[in-house]
Amino acid sequence: MLTCFIRYEIEPFGAEAFAEYARAWGEAIPRCGAGLIGYFGPAEGSATTAYGVYDIDSLAAYEAYRARLRDDPAGRANYDFAARERFIRREDRIFLRRLSPAPVRP
Repeated sequence: MLTCFIRYEIEPFGAEAFAEYARAWGEAIPRCGAGLIGYFGPAEGSATTAYGVYDIDSLAAYEAYRARLRDDPAGRANYDFAARERFIRREDRIFLRRLSPAPVRP
């Protein structure tokens, strides 16, 4: 299992558009095969940094997931929304393995 961390650099006044973008992934990402952990946007501190985090079984599973996401109507619409509104300046991905157990919530 890998966890994908996407670091976004967003426009300083793009937080609301990014929030809309993040909500749209809430259904498309799980439907296309990844375990969405969440999207995180600016609250305090930087107004231009945001993250998306999800689990995927392997890099091969990631490639198949990305193809399904591109073909998914909601996924395509969200990519188009981001391209049209231009609130994302930069997007970087890193894949990490969890080394400690997942936290247990009471």
